[in-house]
Amino acid sequence: MTRLPAPLLLLLLGGCTGSVIDPYTREGAWRPNGANESNLVQMLATPTDYTQGQAAPDAMGELATSAVQRLLQDRVRNLPSTTTTGGMGGASGMGGAQ
Repeated sequence: MTRLPAPLLLLLLGGCTGSVIDPYTREGAWRPNGANESNLVQMLATPTDYTQGQAAPDAMGELATSAVQRLLQDRVRNLPSTTTTGGMGGASGMGGAQ
């Protein structure tokens, strides 16, 4: 194995800096500056919606909340049973009434 002379080794290592390794500190690189958050706040019709949203007028929050509570308390209700009647034909488009 060949050994590099000390001055050559120092010259090679002198070019290594943290700015070359870290892409955020490199010149001309993009840096996070909060632009997305700022744009989001400006696009909202009501800026307070960013911190606390509004319910939809037709939202059924109580119904959804009770379902989540049952799930968290391990009291999930069973789905209603369904039965199908008929066979080949009917309104499925495979030989139905004309």
